[in-house]
Amino acid sequence: MAHVITDDCISCGACAAQCPVNAISEGDGKFVVDADTCIDCGACEGGCPTGAIVVQ
Repeated sequence: MAHVITDDCISCGACAAQCPVNAISEGDGKFVVDADTCIDCGACEGGCPTGAIVVQ
């Protein structure tokens, strides 16, 4: 299961900096996770200051 970024995202980019496979990019108003690239390592979760990243 890939991680997803909820509407709680404040577009700070902290999660993208933590992703070892560059699966996170800036979307329209929030960052988004590319489910096909995500390896479910969870590194992004710890880097999110708002807890906006969840497993779907």
